[in-house]
Amino acid sequence: MKQTNSSTTHLAELGSDRTELKTFRLGELFSGPGGLGWAAKEAKNPGAQIVHRWATDYDEDTCRTYASNVCGAPDAPSVIHADIRKLNYQRLHDIGDIDGLAFGFPCNDFSIVGEQLGFAGKFGPLYTYGLEALLQFKPDWFLAENVGGIRAKGGMALKQILSGMVSVGYKVYPHYYKFEEYGVPQARHRMIVIGIRDDIDLEFGVPSPTAYADADVSAKTALSNIPSWATNQELTRQSDLVVERLSHIPAGGNAWVADMPEHLQIKTRTKLSSIYRRLDPERPSYTVTGSGGGGTHIYHWSQNRALTNRERARLQTFDDNFEFYGSKESVRKQIGMAVPPKGAQIIFEAILNTFTGVPYDTVAPSLAHLIPTN
Repeated sequence: MKQTNSSTTHLAELGSDRTELKTFRLGELFSGPGGLGWAAKEAKNPGAQIVHRWATDYDEDTCRTYASNVCGAPDAPSVIHADIRKLNYQRLHDIGDIDGLAFGFPCNDFSIVGEQLGFAGKFGPLYTYGLEALLQFKPDWFLAENVGGIRAKGGMALKQILSGMVSVGYKVYPHYYKFEEYGVPQARHRMIVIGIRDDIDLEFGVPSPTAYADADVSAKTALSNIPSWATNQELTRQSDLVVERLSHIPAGGNAWVADMPEHLQIKTRTKLSSIYRRLDPERPSYTVTGSGGGGTHIYHWSQNRALTNRERARLQTFDDNFEFYGSKESVRKQIGMAVPPKGAQIIFEAILNTFTGVPYDTVAPSLAHLIPTN
């Protein structure tokens, strides 16, 4: 392995034996509430760790949530509330250099439930700010994340993004992760790209999900035994009509059940499967999103109500002591935009294993065919 710029700190000294811990300083763009930031801090490796350096996001509540849970203080100066399009990167340079970069660039224009405007939309081009950060900071590695819908239309958008990553000096390893295969109690599918700088003689291997084959990913287990002290447990008000409608929907079903009474039927042309959809207690949840109106809350399998934000956070694998800031609606959006921390932790651990030579089971990147060859 060639020389990298990651810092090294001493863990302990016992007699003449010295143990050194390689420390990777992490910067984040579009940081969200801390799904990736928390996961990076929790990543386990006998010879390396990831520590927070700086993060930025456009939403003020989100920044407070991130700073409080990842940095230990809701007003931590290393978490910058700013619109990335107006942020002077010198502010990040002033905080310090980084060895790793994470950027879950906004997915709105690539989501299959949106208009799929791609690069023509408001959010589609924002990945370029990640490329600029790679050029300026030259970290050893990066992690970029977006929705699986970015593979649409033959992967044209993803090809362009990967080409940009390669052009700024990185080998890339794009993979379509199904997080329920990694012990997350939710069918959440995401495109994640790991990049390693060209001059570093290492190859990344996508962590195999085999070790998690027997994990209990049922919604029932995920939502059990939530402690009374857990925050963000406020119930959503259900109208009498909604309660009555839910009473006719079985576990795992939605508003389009065949025997729904006439006065409770929803008369729309499109029949989205997520409308008034109840969880199946024996299966992983369907994808947690930031939406909630018009029957798009996630609904309990036996109780005629929507899930609380803490229950949503459980499905996303946030710890119960992870506290979200803001209104109930703001918290719902934060949880929906996040990467499941326990799933992301597995990927960060694979990065640390790669840089420290620790063997682990791997699979080939499923989207490697979209990497530019020239």
